[in-house]
Amino acid sequence: MSASSSPPPAPSRARLRSPAVAAAVCLLSFTAFWVAQRLAHVNMLDVMVYRAEAETLRAGGDLYAMRATSANLAMTYPPFAAVLFLPLTLVGVPLMRTLTTAGNLLLVVALVQLSLRLIRPALARPAARAELWRTTLWIAAVVVWCEPVWTTLRYGQINLLVAVAVLWDLTRREGSRWAGLGIGLATAVKLTPGLFVVLLFAAGLLLWRRDRALNQWLRTGLTATGVFLVTTLTMAVALPADSKRFWTGTLFETGRVGHAEETANQSLSGVLARLLHTDAPGLWWLAAAVLLGGAAMVLAVRAAVRGDRAVAVVVTAFAALMISPISWSHHWVWCVPLLILLYDRATRAWLVTGAVALAFASFALWWVPHDPGRPELDQNAGQMLLSAVYPLTALAVFAGYALSLRRAGGLDPVETVPGPREETREPQGRELQGREPQAVANE
Repeated sequence: MSASSSPPPAPSRARLRSPAVAAAVCLLSFTAFWVAQRLAHVNMLDVMVYRAEAETLRAGGDLYAMRATSANLAMTYPPFAAVLFLPLTLVGVPLMRTLTTAGNLLLVVALVQLSLRLIRPALARPAARAELWRTTLWIAAVVVWCEPVWTTLRYGQINLLVAVAVLWDLTRREGSRWAGLGIGLATAVKLTPGLFVVLLFAAGLLLWRRDRALNQWLRTGLTATGVFLVTTLTMAVALPADSKRFWTGTLFETGRVGHAEETANQSLSGVLARLLHTDAPGLWWLAAAVLLGGAAMVLAVRAAVRGDRAVAVVVTAFAALMISPISWSHHWVWCVPLLILLYDRATRAWLVTGAVALAFASFALWWVPHDPGRPELDQNAGQMLLSAVYPLTALAVFAGYALSLRRAGGLDPVETVPGPREETREPQGRELQGREPQAVANE
């Protein structure tokens, strides 16, 4: 049935589809969020550390000897991060905090829209632009309240910026010369996005073996690697002492970031540290990370090769979060594309998406004792479950996806396999705003 022959929507539904209504609701939600954060007296601790790093760089000091804020926090990122943070020193602290909050709220919108473009490529077409913006604003108004986003803004973190940089690359048009720039820079700032480079090369090489031709996955991987290397080598020339200290020492000092057993650490390392009542899970974590990371990347690469770019990207993101020695709860802003993907693809979408959304919106990990006295080393079974809510959710998603593939009889072949922005087919998902697919195409 074409859009022209469809009955006109009910007045209430038509109002909900209005871009102006969506924008007003999103603005209202963001305003309430801003007020709630002010009432909660958020300290934006991390952006103060970023500012101190940039000030140390400007003063010619030792970046990795620096300590900032009342928490005595140190720099943990590569030297390039300090260069990225230099604009923070150009304004006063109150204005910096305001701009950081405003910028992160805009990044929430960008993250939602890029996630939609990744998962539903049809929404990126000019004819569906109004639908894309309506859907983006409605979703952004809701997901801003989930714990990873709340905590990112509470601390003034850069997680949203990193996720947006990665998704910007992976939603570029086929043949874009810029695809890879975002991942390369993100990896130069915060190393964990480097796992996306592994995905790009693994998928690209498998496709090259089949077609004997340079494909978009390989091109993006090569660009990302080149950008990372050029940026890192430039820093080695400009800041030789700091670069040497980071790459030969600081990089391996995981305790510098924080204690592994802290409830905020939602990685495998954190789960095992709490389970074993130790701050050094050691070989147990290494073995678990290799096994889980390897299995997850097999799923991601196979999804990429069969043309399911969205699943490949989301699985890779969650694999990186799981195997990293430290993945603070605010690193899990990748829950935003996950929730959109689940609603679009999952059987019993409302039930599955609602359960996963509850995990990320409940703040359950903070219900257990947590303070400088390190009570996480003595958790009981119930507390361990609550403080492992994100990894357990990720494991459930991985298992559910693997089971769905098994029930479907493995991977179904496709005639051609797309790169990061190629489209040869669109997965049969549901409309996020309840519209008929044909109505979007004919809009």
